[in-house]
Amino acid sequence: MKTAGFAYDLPEELIAQTPAERRDGSRLMVLDRKTGGVRHRFFYDLPEFLRHGDCLVVNNSRVLPARLAGRRENGGAAEVLLLRDLGGDRWKCLVKPGKSLRTGARVVFGGDRLTGVVEDMGPGGERIVRFAYGGGWDELLRELGAAPLPPYIRRKPPDSERYQTVYAKPPGSAAAPTAGLHFTAELLDRLRGMGVQIAEITLHVGLGTFQPVTADDVRDHVMHTEWYEIPGTAAETVNRARAAGGRIVAVGTTSCRTLESAVSPCGKLLTGSGETGIFITPGYSFRMTDALITNFHLPQSTLLMLVSAFCTREMILSAYGEAIRERYRFFSFGDAMLIV
Repeated sequence: MKTAGFAYDLPEELIAQTPAERRDGSRLMVLDRKTGGVRHRFFYDLPEFLRHGDCLVVNNSRVLPARLAGRRENGGAAEVLLLRDLGGDRWKCLVKPGKSLRTGARVVFGGDRLTGVVEDMGPGGERIVRFAYGGGWDELLRELGAAPLPPYIRRKPPDSERYQTVYAKPPGSAAAPTAGLHFTAELLDRLRGMGVQIAEITLHVGLGTFQPVTADDVRDHVMHTEWYEIPGTAAETVNRARAAGGRIVAVGTTSCRTLESAVSPCGKLLTGSGETGIFITPGYSFRMTDALITNFHLPQSTLLMLVSAFCTREMILSAYGEAIRERYRFFSFGDAMLIV
């Protein structure tokens, strides 16, 4: 399976730089994966396509203000991006400039309120950094850190909460689970009122989610791993809905990957936590996901491959072509797609 088969041409002006004026005011393409038929609606029309007994599975991970700007001991600028909490004030990070921040290098943030020392270097260019500080870590991070927006978004939104879902709770993601950005509290209440169940799971999104596949053959790509947790209440809600004949609707590729990582041989969602590096490509047989809400993804990305697996590559590329002709907005702050 060639990576080049998942390429497409996107006019730069269709890359959304800001969120829609209202969360649920984004456009919604509804794709029937049995027929390939497409309908053009708005996200606030979502209740028309769900029914009593369905279960929405949402990723409630909150984006960390993980980008820290500081100074090296010699006075040069430095940047540290937090990727994963390893415990004991140690984090896996990405750093700039990489050539200068090698083992033993020290970076200061916010004057001398926070310091970081590079303890080790990973094979993929990441660093293990130990931090020292006074006071509370969360408060300090909120004050000194910034959300790590994707590189194709060139301006910071005036309201940082627009890069968080309305149900975001445990901090830990390096990027937002963007399919969930379209929901409002009012829309969720409408869905509950019509008998749609909502199950919250957690997957802390890593930056590798948005990286293009560079291997010529998809099978040679090494998938990043991410930490997830499925509470007992969420597993019970999902399993009860499925047993009653409801559809399991994954909100985003992160929710989908979590569901498919934690399904038992008998088709039930398991409670628990762990690391998942599942790489879903065409030919995969979905065992837990019946419908998928997602954004429009980067060419040659693992996310595009996942949605192609959910229907077909040809169907997805055809739908993307129509989205381009209809001037949909793409990527993190862009419009949405419901695949049923």
